[in-house]
Amino acid sequence: MDGTVTVISNPTVSVRVTSTVSSFEVNRRFNRGITIAEFKSKLEMIVGTPAACMDLDLFSTSDKFLQKLDDNEALLGSYHVDDDCRIHVTDRSGAQSGEFDDLSKVEKFEISDDAYEKRADSVRSFKKNMRLGRFNEENRAKQEEALAKKEEEEKTAADAIAVGNRCKVEVLGQPTKIGTVMFVGKKATGTVDFKSGHWIGVKYDEPLGKHDGSVNGKRYFECEPKYGAFVKPLSVTVGDFPEEDYGLDEM
Repeated sequence: MDGTVTVISNPTVSVRVTSTVSSFEVNRRFNRGITIAEFKSKLEMIVGTPAACMDLDLFSTSDKFLQKLDDNEALLGSYHVDDDCRIHVTDRSGAQSGEFDDLSKVEKFEISDDAYEKRADSVRSFKKNMRLGRFNEENRAKQEEALAKKEEEEKTAADAIAVGNRCKVEVLGQPTKIGTVMFVGKKATGTVDFKSGHWIGVKYDEPLGKHDGSVNGKRYFECEPKYGAFVKPLSVTVGDFPEEDYGLDEM
């Protein structure tokens, strides 16, 4: 043996990356043989800062500042970069963390409705030319007719339902429920405040409801919590639906 000592170091290093444009910390592994310029290009894909606008600071594993990585021609491995060190990217392009979180600070393009109406390259103009959505008079008329028909069907169904009726409630995707009609109302008449159309308030025989007969702080009928619900009239069938006897009085 000639007494020489060979030092073998890991060709890659795992570092923590932070930046002024993000509050997150990421861990990445890099080749020690790349230049600082190449390193910045890789960091650009991670933090979003242009490589030409980066300042790099090296921190120890305990987050103590060590030095700046300011020689673009130097190799990453020529600096004292060890596993779990932190490299902090300072963005000189003007972007800062949270800069656009407050949308009130973002300059917005505004245009009057009259000016927008005259534009030939707008979405509205495209929809008009293609007769889409509300600009398709035929489809719009059909939709209004369908809504009017459904409204009439709901009114007819609601008129046939009275408070105190026993009923069966069938809502698509839910189990059939039995209960008692406690309320019949419509938003347009001011009897309900939560949604438009006709609504039937039902007290179920079992705790399969959503509330105790009150919605948004307004009481419409009385029942135990989780026994009350509002459903559309077309989901309600009135009839002779006796309460289930669960044998609770039997020994």
